[in-house]
Amino acid sequence: MESAREQQAAPQRLRYREVAAAIDVEIASGAVAVGSRLPSEATLAARHDVARGTVRKALAHLQRRGVVAPQRGAGWVVQSPVRAYGLAGFRSFAQWARSRGLEPGGLVVASADAIADAALARRMRIPVGDAVLHVTRVRTLDGQRVMVERSTYPSWVAPVVRDQPRDAPSVAELLADAGFAEAEGSHRLDAVAASSDDARLLGVPRSSPLLLVDRHAIGADGRTIDVSDDRYLPGTVTFEVRSDGR
Repeated sequence: MESAREQQAAPQRLRYREVAAAIDVEIASGAVAVGSRLPSEATLAARHDVARGTVRKALAHLQRRGVVAPQRGAGWVVQSPVRAYGLAGFRSFAQWARSRGLEPGGLVVASADAIADAALARRMRIPVGDAVLHVTRVRTLDGQRVMVERSTYPSWVAPVVRDQPRDAPSVAELLADAGFAEAEGSHRLDAVAASSDDARLLGVPRSSPLLLVDRHAIGADGRTIDVSDDRYLPGTVTFEVRSDGR
């Protein structure tokens, strides 16, 4: 059993992540412009009521994600937090990442068979009571966690997904190789607060802001490949929609 001192120390070890998340949100919201200097470490420490060592750890965490960088004589400077992701690129997170020189990763953290209820059956265009497979994965860019992906697959796709390695960087590529390439898809974007499960998987405080991308992938035969609830950390990926002016 943990001692009282150990129980008190555990939250303190995670305090730097809370500070990093708060700074990240400010940058992602535009409150701190790209290219500008962050307040001094002393100022940040006072603002967040933590020691300067905790601030340094938070800034180092953001540096590893490319959000900030130390600059001689200027302290910490904001880098571009934007990794543009056009809607056309939603077909493969891994392909999009590689095209921008980033290394994609993924790890299955939960998998369960289920039965489609009326709402899910309607959305996936399958009969009520059909077997489906729920899979939760944590997605990474250059080793840093950026997204929780919760996908549901119909019975004709599930066997391929079950056979994949738990750390496969791209399920979409494996499905395409098996004849289930996405031909079209729909996407709904929203802002949500991190649930307890999101917070644990992404290493952020509960209720932290996340970007929700609700996806529905459809194959060339018109059948559903998967529906997915993807939740991104702010300041990691942005999504771009362009109009052709018509």
